Amino acid sequence: LVGVSFGAILGTAAPFLLSKLIGNSSLDPTVYQSALRYVQIRSLGMPAAVVIGTAQSACLGMKDVKSPLYVLAAAAGINLIGDMLLVRNSSPWLGGAAGAAWATVFSQYGALLMFLRWLTVSKKQSSVKYGETMNPMEMIKDASKDVGSNIKVTFGNALERGTVLRKNLFSSKQSEVSLETIPESNDAPAKGFLSNSHTPSSVLNPLRLTKSKSTIQKFLPFVVPVTTTSIGRVSGFLTMSHVASSALGTYDMAAHQIAISIFCCLAPIVDALNQVAQSFVPGIFARKKSRARAVALRKTSINFAKVGALFGSVIVALVATGVPAVSKCFTTDPIVLSRVKNAIPGIAVFLGFDGLMCIAEGTLLGQNDLKFLRNMYSAFFFLVPAFMLRLKRRALSGIEVGIGAMWGTFSVYEVVRTILWLSRVVWLQYKTEQEVDEMEGTAA
Repeated sequence: LVGVSFGAILGTAAPFLLSKLIGNSSLDPTVYQSALRYVQIRSLGMPAAVVIGTAQSACLGMKDVKSPLYVLAAAAGINLIGDMLLVRNSSPWLGGAAGAAWATVFSQYGALLMFLRWLTVSKKQSSVKYGETMNPMEMIKDASKDVGSNIKVTFGNALERGTVLRKNLFSSKQSEVSLETIPESNDAPAKGFLSNSHTPSSVLNPLRLTKSKSTIQKFLPFVVPVTTTSIGRVSGFLTMSHVASSALGTYDMAAHQIAISIFCCLAPIVDALNQVAQSFVPGIFARKKSRARAVALRKTSINFAKVGALFGSVIVALVATGVPAVSKCFTTDPIVLSRVKNAIPGIAVFLGFDGLMCIAEGTLLGQNDLKFLRNMYSAFFFLVPAFMLRLKRRALSGIEVGIGAMWGTFSVYEVVRTILWLSRVVWLQYKTEQEVDEMEGTAA
């Protein structure tokens, strides 16, 4: 329902949204029509995109990173084949940008079908002992009582040590039994997870929602915070594209497209830390309040911060050394290449802090601090575009504003966001330890 609604709104409002985003009436109508066709075709894939994102998050919640990898890798292959077959077509609705859009839509629905089959087809030998029937909602309810007690988490040797620490701190007979029922070889626990309760068609049946009102009510408190957070994240990128297309010159616009393409290739390297923290922290946070829990949260936060700083340092090195070389693969124009170099400091600062930001945000999400994130991203939704639009006004008034100033402004937003997120993590840790001190004082 969410995907269909969003796709319908995007496809219908695409002309209005594009005109506002471009902000320049002198754009070639051919270019505008090509962009419009691309957006409208991509809107057809929104239902599949939402289901894919949900399924991927569910797999990660079960500490299953291989299932999404298999499915999305196959989808990427479909996309590649579609690009090779369709992009060269001369038809305006089948070739060029439209062909690329169709290829992406086909890959999204291909991934949707593969996910449905992966989740609903049972394994030959189930390695998880849940009994003859498996009710996912009952499993979720049971897991919420003792989150993480029967899950193995691995993220390199560093997080394996954290898992050992958590097991030592919170070991019990119940958790030992649970761990024994999930063998080491079960590296894709999401496969067949819904096999005893759903079929591929029933998963997408909206009428089943009427039978799960209690489940809907449990998810409703998360709708506004999560939606606000997601919208707040993209507002800065949208405003940057608007400023570049409406106020900056042709060379800066071309340079921005190269810069944002390289940025989008590097950002997922550290964005994965956010999901890792969301998967690891809840298992500790859901435990009963105790000194051991507080110590585990502190050590986990410190270790994650070290990992985030390390990833950020690596990304900065890649940006400084790789962007000038990679840019030459996009263009040979010396002016455009020189403008891309002006954006390197801003990109490096943003991605350098991005590791710490992702770790802190994942930690906050793992501790259910949704209200704080909702309020912050609501503020950023207005503040970041406000500062970006100041650059547009300066450029239109005749003051020279280039891509370097735009990316520099965007990097300031990332630095502020990182400081706020880390400060919040420190504050929550302080509160946790204060609560433990009070409990121990009362017990004494």
